[in-house]
Amino acid sequence: MKQLKIVMLQGKNYTDQFFKPEHLEQIRQLGTLHINPNPGGPTQEEVAELIEGADIAITCWGCPSLDATILDRCPDLKLIAHAGGTVKPIMSPDIIARGIQVSNANDALAVGVAETALGLTIVSLKHIWQLARNTRAGEWDKQREYVRELYEVTIGIIGAGLSGRHFIRLLKQFEVNVLVYDPFLTESQISELGAVKVELDDLLQISDVVSIHAPSIPETNNLINERTLRLMKDDAILINTSRGSLIDEDALVAELRKGRLWACIDVTQPEPPALDHPFRSLPNVTLIPHIAGASNNGLHRVARYVVRDLELFVRGETMHGEVNLANLHKMA
Repeated sequence: MKQLKIVMLQGKNYTDQFFKPEHLEQIRQLGTLHINPNPGGPTQEEVAELIEGADIAITCWGCPSLDATILDRCPDLKLIAHAGGTVKPIMSPDIIARGIQVSNANDALAVGVAETALGLTIVSLKHIWQLARNTRAGEWDKQREYVRELYEVTIGIIGAGLSGRHFIRLLKQFEVNVLVYDPFLTESQISELGAVKVELDDLLQISDVVSIHAPSIPETNNLINERTLRLMKDDAILINTSRGSLIDEDALVAELRKGRLWACIDVTQPEPPALDHPFRSLPNVTLIPHIAGASNNGLHRVARYVVRDLELFVRGETMHGEVNLANLHKMA
């Protein structure tokens, strides 16, 4: 029986960051592994050469679209396993036309996103950012009255995809009310997750914390805008660990300048924001550099997820991260 040829197309810098030696050894148990030796993002020409005769291709950040020119070099390609979230940068109509299966590690990334959202929720309700600033300035008791616990508050989650669901699961450890706005899920589906389905306007009006977990698709562009921001309660907290396109940043800046909201922003449009962007200087903004999904040791979770899916695929079983390409239009 012919051994599977497995090719890692991403630059070796990403391979080294994601895959530990034990991960690579596990992949070698499944077939012959060929690793791109060059650092940086490969060109289409380099990918076409690397993928020659491959049965399985592993991709990551920085890989180009796998179009017909590339796929013609590997007529036996059966699987593209993406060590990342969205597969849109590598997708082409030719992949779908040839019936090639695609998987991603969105679920592994979603764990980190949910944990970050929980952390931001706790420290923001606790007023940690402001109290730390006051304490450094010698003001020990200033603003203690604004501290809130993660108890008997309402958390509004926009989008109950993978990261939204993980966030709901984490919130089950707390005595809080969880609301969800997700037009793709029914009331019973959201109830099974442990939350209550509501419309967006109701969620914004009721929630003490609003956490965005929806995909970046045309329908969600500027979902949070001048009109919807006005609906939020005074002293509410807005958390965005999704994509910058979901927020009208000019409208959010205008609302933040009123001083009635706090925003925790992990993602912007573009990234990074300009040096003079108000997010960098407004006192009621926590701005972090797109680290919610996976960073440093968290990347190994992604690699482990990819390896497990490869093992399932080789055994002929359903992969956990298999992408339903018919639903690509509503995915991040």
